[in-house]
Amino acid sequence: MPIRIQSDLPARERLDRENIFVMDEVQADVQNIRPLEILILNLMPLKEDTELQLLRSLSNTPIQLNITFMMVNSHEAKNTTASHLNKFYQCFDDVRKYFFDGMIITGAPVEQMAFEDVDYWQELCEIMDWTDDHVTSTLHLCWGAQAALYHRYGISKRDLGYKMFGLYRHKVMNRKIPLIRGFDDFFYAPHSRWTETPREEIIKQNDLIILAESDDAGVFLIMSRNGRRIYVTGHPEYDRQTLDNEYKRDFNKGIPIKLPKNYYPDDDPENKPKLIWRSHANTLYANWVNYYCYQLTPYSLGTRVYTYENLH
Repeated sequence: MPIRIQSDLPARERLDRENIFVMDEVQADVQNIRPLEILILNLMPLKEDTELQLLRSLSNTPIQLNITFMMVNSHEAKNTTASHLNKFYQCFDDVRKYFFDGMIITGAPVEQMAFEDVDYWQELCEIMDWTDDHVTSTLHLCWGAQAALYHRYGISKRDLGYKMFGLYRHKVMNRKIPLIRGFDDFFYAPHSRWTETPREEIIKQNDLIILAESDDAGVFLIMSRNGRRIYVTGHPEYDRQTLDNEYKRDFNKGIPIKLPKNYYPDDDPENKPKLIWRSHANTLYANWVNYYCYQLTPYSLGTRVYTYENLH
């Protein structure tokens, strides 16, 4: 089934060329089913790139999804045009009275700052608290995961002293959990970050389950026991060229940066990057939508929200 987006969203043309099934409002309105309502809080600076990456991953679910993009009010976006934001994005005040089946909170390039020093920190905390009563399941990515773990459990991030940058091998830790159903024992996923959430602090929280981790990159996938909050410390949504663009951007600026690990064949940045994480990324998003949004959500949004523990 398709993702439902505005017909003139710029990502639509690219998705059509890639043969990804999208549906505009006119087509969707004739179907006598309730699509899942998915809210995406996009904190990344290059918002159109992130839109495309997330829509690619979400398009692989068998359920019709109605996508709403949201931005924070307390930060001025400098890398996306005002016309794009005004046309395709909502603010918190625009959505706070509504209910959603799922929400994605993206990462942001602010991880070397203290959480409280981020200009939209208070607004983000309010949004995360709001999800408790308005969103069935929330998926947090990279810094978005660090921020939520700090806000909800007081787990601070730890500076690595270097950039965790590249593709890293992860091991599945708990195969009984539906979120990782269909995963191989080992899989690769992209990381691009200077900090980490310490494993020893995560395992102190009885509410948290570690589902996948890496010997090199640390904990990758964490879930609250009721399935309503998912934390991903990397970027499974990245496309083939994202790490390449980041590397060449910093290299051309004279910023010291190492080659992304396990990414370029023969470690030669002139070679086409390897794409070896897409199938597991798609499976992760499909499992989240199916088992933690569709299976848990009430038909009438705003009524009782079930939990993973209730259904299993």
